[in-house]
Amino acid sequence: KKRGIPVLVLREPGGTTVGEACRAIVLEARHSQMSPQAELLLYLAARAQIVHEKILPALQKGTWVLCDRFEDSTRAYQGYGRGLDMKMIDAGSSIARGKLQPDLTILLDIPPRTAFKRIGRRDRMEKAPLAFHERVRRGFLDLARRDARRFKVLDAALSKEAVALRMIHELEKQIAKGKGAHGF
Repeated sequence: KKRGIPVLVLREPGGTTVGEACRAIVLEARHSQMSPQAELLLYLAARAQIVHEKILPALQKGTWVLCDRFEDSTRAYQGYGRGLDMKMIDAGSSIARGKLQPDLTILLDIPPRTAFKRIGRRDRMEKAPLAFHERVRRGFLDLARRDARRFKVLDAALSKEAVALRMIHELEKQIAKGKGAHGF
């Protein structure tokens, strides 16, 4: 924004009224018995809404979109973490996002034990067993290996300042390529 580049910053799930409602349900600790399938469908509903209501209109105007989480998080959490079939996840994600694909994915990699030490209040997802979070991390790293062109893996165990500087560096490289306002 400081450079005069139009950018829309979003989070998923969230970013819309529907998305925030889905987020509240998914993250609420009292829903600890939620099935993996119900969880997946809520994430997909939130994604479909944010794509329709926010992302597509922004891209059509030439606005860059910066989204905290998207489809890869679903693959990592519901696929690797919960054990849901990846083909089912990808089919649902395809319906939710249409043909959109991120141009850049910044993966903030941190061992789960280190992350837990940094987190104050924990929601339903963060209260899952350590083994779940280790599967999710392995899933993210596997996705990053499979698509090394799009993923940039950053060591999130570093200080917040160091991580922020590395993120800015990766975003500046993407801006220099001119990719982001037309794809995603």
